[in-house]
Amino acid sequence: MNSTPSFLLFAVTVCALSAGCATQTGPFAPLDTTKFTLENTDRFVLLDQPAQNSVTCTGLQEIPLADGRIEVVANVKNRENRRIQVQINCVFKDAQGFSTGDETPWQTLILSEFSTEAVRFTAMNAQAKKYTVRVRQAR
Repeated sequence: MNSTPSFLLFAVTVCALSAGCATQTGPFAPLDTTKFTLENTDRFVLLDQPAQNSVTCTGLQEIPLADGRIEVVANVKNRENRRIQVQINCVFKDAQGFSTGDETPWQTLILSEFSTEAVRFTAMNAQAKKYTVRVRQAR
């Protein structure tokens, strides 16, 4: 008995199913996490090692305001089982990525164990099209 035709049929079926999954679209399509990660690396920056160990961003939301300015909401999560204190600010940038001179003051954020806090920043002028939210250990 020759098993080559059945093996060949099995291999072709596996390849066809794999190719079909790669092009799947819709609500059950696999997420392209590489794209999300690459797009947001310049928008949320952890400035020092303690912040990198303790904090993560669970979401960034950009809200256009009626007067052309933008409001940014950063969801900052404490990854540790202890209360931490960090400082956070936002630098607003023009469409080319250059600072508009609009930088919010550093504000202290106290995060209890495993909690997430939403922090809001609003641009002072309509030149701001991009932004960077920065987090560092409290000084």
